[in-house]
Amino acid sequence: MHAPAPPSDEPVQALIRIRQLSKVYHRGGQRIAVLENLNLTVQPAEFVALMGPSGSGKSTLLNLIAGIDQPTSGTIEVGGVDIATLNERELADWRAANVGFIFQFYNLMPVLTAFENVELPLLLTGLSRRERRAHVEAALEMVKLSDRTDHFPNELSGGQQQRVAIARALVTDPTLIVADEPTGDLDRATGEEVLRLMDELHRDLGKTIVMVTHDPKAAARAGRLIHLEKGELVDDVGNDMPTHA
Repeated sequence: MHAPAPPSDEPVQALIRIRQLSKVYHRGGQRIAVLENLNLTVQPAEFVALMGPSGSGKSTLLNLIAGIDQPTSGTIEVGGVDIATLNERELADWRAANVGFIFQFYNLMPVLTAFENVELPLLLTGLSRRERRAHVEAALEMVKLSDRTDHFPNELSGGQQQRVAIARALVTDPTLIVADEPTGDLDRATGEEVLRLMDELHRDLGKTIVMVTHDPKAAARAGRLIHLEKGELVDDVGNDMPTHA
């Protein structure tokens, strides 16, 4: 993990560039268009919140940006790579190297300790055991869980489990962090703690974050709000909402 690069006079290359993106499912003879002809650009180090009613396509868009799913048509360039053209193996390798995931329900392995859960993404790399340990310890220290490395998920609170999940998302130093309702299963105070941590990832480490949320308080942390309805981008504004009550 590293600090943001110093300012440069060179023009900034968009981190995410989406053009004419569509995602269509077919059930029987029915055509279900989740996203249609969507265009979107996200710059490096932006913190973007995707909002909209259920069924608006925001989680589908997040999954497409993260390479979990593939579009029916259109292009998705992330870091100059059109991930819509990659096969499943190439996508898996690309995700491992470029994307950190934060989920609503943590997705921790119950039989693994906090340390082992955070280490999982590093097992796909060529790092030595000593190097992996250094990365894991740094990530757990960043989320203030150095004293919980040997605890299993059922020995941790919900907020602590989400911080383990954030450490796991960080441990490979990804280009992009995607978060799907990261505070949706947390009480208000714990959710605020997690959001403050995401603020630090964005502000201090210069991480690009794309977050799906229904929570206006979570969305207020982002620098940009994108609203989707029925698969279309209906509003895309800078965020002037206060970040604190």
